[in-house]
Amino acid sequence: MKVRIHKIASVAYRLGFDKEVEVSRRIESKAGNTIVVRALTEKRIYSELELENGRMSKIFAGDLMLGALGKRRALRGFSGDVPARLRPGDIVQLLNKGGVIGSSTSDHKDLGQPVDCEVVGMPVRNGVPVRVSDARIPEVKSLAGLTLPPVVIVSGTCMEAGKTLFLSEVVQELSKGGLKIAGGKLTGIACRRDLIALEDHGAAVTASFLDAGYTSTVDLSSEALIVLAKTVIAYLAQARADAIFLELGDGVIGEYGVLDILKDPEIRSAVRMHAFCAGDMVGAWGGQRFLSEHGIEIDLFSGPVTDNDVGVEYLERELKKKAINAHRNPEALADAVLGRLGIKPPRTIP
Repeated sequence: MKVRIHKIASVAYRLGFDKEVEVSRRIESKAGNTIVVRALTEKRIYSELELENGRMSKIFAGDLMLGALGKRRALRGFSGDVPARLRPGDIVQLLNKGGVIGSSTSDHKDLGQPVDCEVVGMPVRNGVPVRVSDARIPEVKSLAGLTLPPVVIVSGTCMEAGKTLFLSEVVQELSKGGLKIAGGKLTGIACRRDLIALEDHGAAVTASFLDAGYTSTVDLSSEALIVLAKTVIAYLAQARADAIFLELGDGVIGEYGVLDILKDPEIRSAVRMHAFCAGDMVGAWGGQRFLSEHGIEIDLFSGPVTDNDVGVEYLERELKKKAINAHRNPEALADAVLGRLGIKPPRTIP
């Protein structure tokens, strides 16, 4: 049957859907498969869906939405799984603003319950279910032989630790100086807003695990994580940028696979700088200790822990690392990054 969709979520932005979609009532419940659902509830908080073009749109009860199945494990958001089986009429939930859908396993004290949705069916083309991976960028299993610019990687204690702000401020400063910057996100759950933020701040090209064919990186094998990371890095390298900046969404401790990527020898050899964002001094201290146990060094601290001189002085005195706040001192941060990478902008940064 054909249905007319009101909202196509950004998780499906590469798939080129029209608003009129052929839908099958036979559903293959698998992460990455697209799905059509009908919103059953409206919310005052967490009430919007990110559309294909990145615009946020209010969700109304009765809206037919096209998203994709996936998993989420958010400390400061919703969590959920892909159901073992699905049939039309089953109730599922919208797990994030990017349109990842599954069965909620935990609500949130500030956000309440996620939007309930009724399953309508699965989009098909020529009778074949449409998957996010159908439009993925070419897979790359090794960085060997590739010409890579300097790579900066940013990890942190958890979501909302300042990673995207760090990247946005640095990218903006370096772009002002005439450098061509590429930006990517290697772990997390599908949503375009972080990469759009990088583009708004001057990034010439961006890509994420979604472009590599995944709705989230929860529960992926170490092998799959490493391949998707190298796939994104190789794709960004094609732009011949002066530097690649990569965000590892969520925290170094968690189910999104951050540590697996940081530990990969080939990726580590490409990384010229590792920045770490933390909310407080305990998080910064614990992050450094945890990562050092795995042989991973931190080159610079940022995030809310650097919001004033108390945190900065502690980090530089006790942990012996540079600490710079991205919002307060973007110029100093850009200088520190440039010094670490050993590159100079073609013109003076205003």
